Amino acid sequence: MNTNSHVSEENLPFIIAEIGINHNGDINIAKDLIKLAKDVGCDAVKFQKRTIDIVYSKELLDSPRESPWGHTQRAQKEGLEFGLKEYQEIDRYCKELGIEWFASAWDVESQKFLRQFNCKYNKVASAMLVCDELLNEIASEKTHTFISTGMSTLEQIDRAVAIFRKYECPFELMHCVSTYPMDDEDANLNRIKTLRDHYGCNVGYSGHEVGLAVSYAAAALGITSLERHITLDRAMYGSDQAASLEPVGLRSLVGAVRKIKKAMGDGLIRILDKEVPISKKLRAHFRYD
Repeated sequence: MNTNSHVSEENLPFIIAEIGINHNGDINIAKDLIKLAKDVGCDAVKFQKRTIDIVYSKELLDSPRESPWGHTQRAQKEGLEFGLKEYQEIDRYCKELGIEWFASAWDVESQKFLRQFNCKYNKVASAMLVCDELLNEIASEKTHTFISTGMSTLEQIDRAVAIFRKYECPFELMHCVSTYPMDDEDANLNRIKTLRDHYGCNVGYSGHEVGLAVSYAAAALGITSLERHITLDRAMYGSDQAASLEPVGLRSLVGAVRKIKKAMGDGLIRILDKEVPISKKLRAHFRYD
């Protein structure tokens, strides 16, 4: 099995707070979210990086879209995009707080941009799982990579896994349903076991649901990583805000997932040392044939 060399078994699942573009182009909001993730016990924060003119067509960028930054798709997307200055500050601030950060690149140039920061992790977004050029670029770094599998067929996942195994790049898959927010009945959490059995690798869960119950269930299924979008306020501008956790929800999630991990145990049938005196007391007056 593909092992999680990046974190010890007892500390799984590795909890990722997905900031994405929920910072709305404001480095101070980004830093508030990083601080939140650190304070509640997340293991890492994640962003998204795009080269706008590569990822999107000119036709789309020139099309109308109302946003706080203007009246076109270009204005909106450029308003949400961090550049070198912001990522330098993110890198500095995360090191100051002692929390890991990384980002999902949506094009090869963005992956090359991120490489300068020597992050411990990479991420393949579900949308990019079918982009062989980008997958080869990421896998060639041999950095532990989380691969989301939303919107993907078994054949498409097969192809992505083959690329990472060709480069001997450590990876884990993440079960994901790419709707925002996801309806609970669409979660199909049993696919976690399907992916684990089919590929013989560790499997995490990247959730877009409202609430916490589905993520708790995923944790009980033995996921090795858990990613949820976070926000300061779900009423803020942005397409990902509705499927994000606010501070109280994030704190509850992290606390409960850590408890669930401990509660699952090793499955062995035995009498605990703590049960021995209780057994003696409760069974003392019984006669057994």
